[in-house]
Amino acid sequence: MAFDGIVLRQLVTELNDLLLGGRVNKIYQPTKTEVVLTVRNKRQNYPLLISIHPVYTRMHVTDQAFSNPSEPPMFCMVLRKHLQGATIEKIEQEGLERVVKMEFRGRNEIGDEMKKTLMIELMGKHSNVILLNEEQTYITTCLKLVPASQNRFRTLLPGAEYVLPPAQDKLNMLEVAAEDVVKKLDFNQGQLDRQLMGILLGISRPLAQEIVHEAGLGGPDTYLAALDTFKKRLKAGESDPAIYDCQKEDYHVLPLSHLDCPVRHFDSVSDMLAAFYQNKADRDRVRQVAGDIYRKLKNDLDKLDRKIHIHERTLQKAQQAEKQQKFGELLTAHMHLVKRGDESIEVLDYYDPEQKMIRIPLDSEKTPSENAQHYFKQYRKLVRAQTKAKAELQRAHADQTYIEQVMQQIDHANDDDLEAIREELIAEGLLKKKETKKKRKKVKPKPDRFVTSDGTPVYVGKNNLQNEYVTHRMASKEHIWLHTLDIPGSHVIIADDNPSDETILEAAEIAAYYSKGRGSASVPVDYTKVKHVKKPSGAKPGFVTYTDQKTVFVTPIEKTILKKHQS
Repeated sequence: MAFDGIVLRQLVTELNDLLLGGRVNKIYQPTKTEVVLTVRNKRQNYPLLISIHPVYTRMHVTDQAFSNPSEPPMFCMVLRKHLQGATIEKIEQEGLERVVKMEFRGRNEIGDEMKKTLMIELMGKHSNVILLNEEQTYITTCLKLVPASQNRFRTLLPGAEYVLPPAQDKLNMLEVAAEDVVKKLDFNQGQLDRQLMGILLGISRPLAQEIVHEAGLGGPDTYLAALDTFKKRLKAGESDPAIYDCQKEDYHVLPLSHLDCPVRHFDSVSDMLAAFYQNKADRDRVRQVAGDIYRKLKNDLDKLDRKIHIHERTLQKAQQAEKQQKFGELLTAHMHLVKRGDESIEVLDYYDPEQKMIRIPLDSEKTPSENAQHYFKQYRKLVRAQTKAKAELQRAHADQTYIEQVMQQIDHANDDDLEAIREELIAEGLLKKKETKKKRKKVKPKPDRFVTSDGTPVYVGKNNLQNEYVTHRMASKEHIWLHTLDIPGSHVIIADDNPSDETILEAAEIAAYYSKGRGSASVPVDYTKVKHVKKPSGAKPGFVTYTDQKTVFVTPIEKTILKKHQS
């Protein structure tokens, strides 16, 4: 991923146009690694997201809605105290480093004017957001605390002196001639893209590969020309924000002509970054938040596997029930031939069409009658165990299917979906209820909406509450219902009584994507009219039976499916 110094340079230019002179209205901290400053400027609100996530480090304006904690973290409260109501006076980048300085002017509690500085360091796992005092010398607070024991170069703690990250021994293309860069290249060593990354400040590998591509197979002269072109683009502020949908998706603000794959262009750097990171970061955040749920469900699934194995062994053992009954009846019929102390007896098996002889083991300590009663007792015991094991096995399989379904739903859940899943599991007795000060308001289910190529709306339930809503409340009886065959997945509704074959296939691809089989090449998907879908009495949430179905086989392609997503 290419959040490099060049991308940040274009972003800072964009942020100056949007935010300079704006007033900070609200400050939120949705997660441990994300801060959102809502800036009011030119009669519009601009939520500025700053993320120090070790993998998805970035900052940009966003229209994403975040779920905020009921009580703001300490860092958020300190930012509100110092920055809420303040005006943004300056936004600048430190050279081509991934460090941004934002200067604010506001008033303190007694009305005196004050200046504050926010240092935003976007350097992967070393990222941080640091609030400085008025003189920009000491740290007021920082999002990630780094004591001296972790970093000998600088300490990031309240009250410590602020020191910029150590400078890299690289050349700034805006300040040096192309000849200086070419002199440092070793053409015999090869891997010139990696060499350029080690020489030039602020460029990522895709951009280094683009310079090598423009230079071609020539020597120093061609690289001199390619670097001159790159410098001119950089100084001119050339910008073409785009996402390159290759096998490994990437992006940049400068054209990457060496990538031969579909390209999505954007009007702004923020739009590009939001489109690239949002789903990835959301999934990662949900996985972290849902970690306790997932682990609990995985443990329950392991217990169910062991329980199913025990019940299957019981059923296998219960197959001996008829044999025990036959021994008892044969022994009763031939009681006159048995003597106490006998260890076995051979009698005529009149159940056998060929009337063969059969040997029956006996307990020499028991009377003939007691031996017969023992076999009848074993028969009744096995029959009872069989009946109970069948019921328990059916219940265990239903629980197994339900848990697998919920685990699949977590993979596609957002924050609201996850909260609904948690509440459902509490109601089902699979999770313990946590004590909270505020009760969560009941909200109307909001299933995901897609639109197929011919404009037909398709709705997807991403948790069991939404599944039951789209199937039993929102859809009409003549609408088409889809679900993966024998694979945990979402309920999908085509809001049309008579959709085209193309629409059915597109909806089936969506159903396959929102299922456990999303990574498979050929996923079976059943579809039928909603009137043929029933929920059995007392069934688990989201469980249904259906008839009159047809089956299609599809291959879900994420990029194609997400393009149809509307909300």
